[in-house]
Amino acid sequence: MVKSWATFGVDLHVDVTRTGSGLRKGLTDALRAAVRGGRLAPGTRLPSSRSLAADLGIARNTVADAYADLVAEGWLTARQGSGTRVAERAVVAPASAPPRPRTPGGPAYDLVPGTPDLASFPRAEWLKASRRALAAAPYDALGYGDPRGRVELRAALAGYLARARGVRADPERILICSGFAHGLMLLGSVLRQRGVGALAMESYGLDVHWKLVERAGLRSVPLPFDELGTRTEELTGGKGNGKGNGKGAAGGVGAVLLTPAHQFPMGVPLHPDRRAAVVDWARRTGGLILEDDYDGEFRYDRQPVGALQGLDPDHVVYMGTASKALAPGLRLGWLVMPPDLAAEVTAAKGGADWSCGVLDQLTLAEFITSGAYDRHVRASRLRYRRRRDLLVSALAAHAPSVTATGIAAGLHAVLQLPPGTEQSVVRAAVWQGLAVHGLTRYRHPTATAPPLDALVVGYGTPTDSGWPGALEALVRALP
Repeated sequence: MVKSWATFGVDLHVDVTRTGSGLRKGLTDALRAAVRGGRLAPGTRLPSSRSLAADLGIARNTVADAYADLVAEGWLTARQGSGTRVAERAVVAPASAPPRPRTPGGPAYDLVPGTPDLASFPRAEWLKASRRALAAAPYDALGYGDPRGRVELRAALAGYLARARGVRADPERILICSGFAHGLMLLGSVLRQRGVGALAMESYGLDVHWKLVERAGLRSVPLPFDELGTRTEELTGGKGNGKGNGKGAAGGVGAVLLTPAHQFPMGVPLHPDRRAAVVDWARRTGGLILEDDYDGEFRYDRQPVGALQGLDPDHVVYMGTASKALAPGLRLGWLVMPPDLAAEVTAAKGGADWSCGVLDQLTLAEFITSGAYDRHVRASRLRYRRRRDLLVSALAAHAPSVTATGIAAGLHAVLQLPPGTEQSVVRAAVWQGLAVHGLTRYRHPTATAPPLDALVVGYGTPTDSGWPGALEALVRALP
C-alpha cells in the first residue's frame, strides 16, 4: 500500500510492500531505501511510531520494530527527548545520477555585465514595503488575477515612468511580465500572428534575445552600428533623415528592437536624428519599435535622455524591468503598449496572471509610491558612478593604450583594445582570476561590419569592498 504523511514538517512518500515476511520487513526496506537514496536527509526527524502507525493503518509495534531494526543497522538514531532521526552519514547518490563536475575554484571577481550589486539590495526597506503592502492588500489580491498584473503596480509604474523617463503611460496599457525575456516572448508571438516575418535588431546585443526572436518564428536582422549608434537609415532606406522608401538593407522588416538610451553593449545613445528617423519609419510603414530601456535611470554626466516612447506612444512598446535597479531575481518587468496592441499581448499572456507573484508586485508598488525606489536608484547611481570614475582613472594611470568608450552611464564599460588583442587579453584576465567577456561574444552572427577588439567590463556585480581588488586584477591583464 502507498501512504504519505506530514508530521514534524516532513512530507515523505513511502511504498510499503506486503511480502511473505510481513509488513515489518516491507516498512524497514522502504525506509532504508529512502535514507540510502537521499530522500530522507541526515538529521531529518521521523514521525513518532504512534503517528506513523496511524497514518499507515498498521500496528504501532510494527513501526517501532522497523525503527529498532534501522537503528541497529546504523541508518537511524533514537534518543530520549529527541525522537528518531536519520543518522548523520554520507548519502550515496543513485547510480543513475551523473557525477557533478568539480572545479578547483571559480573566478575571484565577476566582471560579466548584466547584474547589479546584489549586496546593496535594500532589504530593510523592501521588508517594510512588503509588510505595508500585505497589510493593505484586499483578500482577492491573493487569487488568480488580471493577466496584465496588479492594478496597484501598474498605476505606480505609470506615475513613475511618466515622471522619471518621459513615458506616456496609462495603467490600462501596462502589462506586468516576469522580466525582459518573457516580454519579448509575448511580443514575438503577437508579431508572428500579425504576419511579421522579420525583426531588426542592433548588431551588438545579447544572443538570448536573438534566439527568443527566432524561436518565435521571426528572422533577426542586424542593423549596422557606428559612433552615432545604430544606423536606422538601413531600416528606413534613407540617409539618416527618415525619408527613404523602406527598401534598405533591412527591407521587409515589420518591427525593430533598440536600446536607444544606452546601447548594450557599445554604450552610446541613439543620435536624435536617428531617433526621429526610426519613429518616422514606424509611422509610414505601420512598423513597431520595441524599446529596451534596460538601464535608462543610470546616466552620470547629465540627466538621462528621455524614453523614445515619448515621441510616439502609438508605435513604440516601452520595455523595462527591475533587474538593474533592484535585482534580476525579482523577475518583474513591464510593457507599456500602444492601444492597438494591448489586447493582443494580454491575450498572449493568458487568462490569468500566472507568471508574476502578487506579493512581489504589491511590494514593488508600495516601494515606488513610498519614494524608496527613487532613493535607492539615486544611491545606486552615486555608487556606480564612483566605480566608473575609478575605472577610467586606473586605465589612464596603468593602461593608457586602452580607452573606455561610450557615455558615462549604465553598469558596464567597453574597453577598446589594440587590434588583434581581444582573445589574449581575455585569457590574461582569466589568469588574473577575472570573469569577463570580450566584445565578440555580443556580436550578431550575421553582422557584416568588421569585428572590434574590446572588453565588456561589468562594474555593477562586485561589492563596494571588492571593486578595488577587481580593478587591480583588471589593469594587470590589460596591454
